[in-house]
Amino acid sequence: MSEAPRKNVLMISTDHWFGRLFGHRDHSVVMTPTLDQLARSGTVFDRAYSECPVCMPARRCMMTGATPKTAGDRQMWGRLRMPEELPTMAQTFRDNGYQAMAVGKMHVYPQRDRVGFDDVILSEEGRVEHGVTDDYMAFLADQGHVGEYMGHGMSNNQYVTRPWHLPEHCHPTNWATREMCRLIRRRDPTRPGFWYLSYVHPHPPLTPLNDYLDMYRDVEIPDEPLADWAKNVEDLPHALRDHRVNFDAADNNPRQRAMATRAFYALCTHIDHQLRLVIGTLREEGLLGDTLIMFTSDHGDQLGQHGLWAKRLFYERSANVPMLVVDPSGQRIGQNAVDHRLVGHRDMMPTALDYCGIQIPETVEGISMLSDESRAHFYGEWGENKPAMTRMVSNGRHKLIYYPVGNRFQLFDIDNDHNEQHDLVADAGSQAVLNDLKNILAGELYGGDEAWVQGGEWVGLPDEPFVRKPSNPYLGNQRGYHFPMPTQSNP
Repeated sequence: MSEAPRKNVLMISTDHWFGRLFGHRDHSVVMTPTLDQLARSGTVFDRAYSECPVCMPARRCMMTGATPKTAGDRQMWGRLRMPEELPTMAQTFRDNGYQAMAVGKMHVYPQRDRVGFDDVILSEEGRVEHGVTDDYMAFLADQGHVGEYMGHGMSNNQYVTRPWHLPEHCHPTNWATREMCRLIRRRDPTRPGFWYLSYVHPHPPLTPLNDYLDMYRDVEIPDEPLADWAKNVEDLPHALRDHRVNFDAADNNPRQRAMATRAFYALCTHIDHQLRLVIGTLREEGLLGDTLIMFTSDHGDQLGQHGLWAKRLFYERSANVPMLVVDPSGQRIGQNAVDHRLVGHRDMMPTALDYCGIQIPETVEGISMLSDESRAHFYGEWGENKPAMTRMVSNGRHKLIYYPVGNRFQLFDIDNDHNEQHDLVADAGSQAVLNDLKNILAGELYGGDEAWVQGGEWVGLPDEPFVRKPSNPYLGNQRGYHFPMPTQSNP
């Protein structure tokens, strides 16, 4: 009697894709037909959050199954190595006989650290300050486009946009898809596979293919409603005032806001369509019926909501991430289902290992989403020793956001106000849940944060004078042509 085939895992990660940006989450504009169909085949976890909504810390949680406290980064320390004492997801799969392969953005240090994978086909958004020419840049060179990745002139952290400037097959989304399909076809047939596909978009630069931009060209992009609490910039917590000023060029230009949003949606639809090729490859290789598919993003993007852009915040647009899990057999997890449990990136490792029948390392702090286990609250954090530090705790319905500089709280009822238009901190009927969440948050503080509570009272840190600065006067995140190779510098 032949042995049943061992299970495979395809884990897909994007960058800046927020949790409600799907047709299956009732978004009125974006087109995501592939992911919508996958959602009907699996379970959507609609209360999934990034423990630390910024690139490197989020990926450490994902790859180790640990919280930022254990994984060692809640600040995005650019030259911090993966903790040696924590077995990674890839290494755990390899230790159990799997071939583990990755394509795309890893955002680890050093850049060529495989973090346990057999091999990594790398694309790091033209991040050359560490002296690494990644595989995508080498591909462009082979195509006759040496150093031209950033030749479109757009920034990788701003919201100006133009169409992609090179042939379609040279777009990083097409490249990553093609490389993953090749890896699957070139797999070791004697070993099951763990495949990690990490797209660099819809993270800026906002440079979609023209065909995808055309899909949204005539679509009206409604201007984002500005909550009452967000209207007066001078009344905002220091962290939010700083964030608003960083991107005020986009914030003050309605035409540019609409263009950026169209380009952002176009990048998402492009990824959605390219995923069909990966799924088709699994089907043609006879693997689809034995492969768990997981889809997420490291964090979201405010995309102009409340006058805010990008990440590092704990509003839904920034911190609530996609979490889609598809078991093709339908035996381990529901189909066409929505699960309201609080989950995060640290839960992806135990879920994948559980599906494959592999023992979960004791260092893992997450829970398997295939189990019935749940958590009563979810804690998130960003920043150390900075005015922009932010903390969050959610009980599933209500979410408390805390800004220690200035000792400011915000409270939202996400069930009834997912756009966070109404801050309930001063609402008389919400004081019981406010105090409950404050007590939970106090119990999560560590690393010096405990001093924010004195004698049972929240004191936080003194407010700091806010000085309005010119908006990015030197285009500090701009990148140039990458031939000759730029001089290495401290990022």
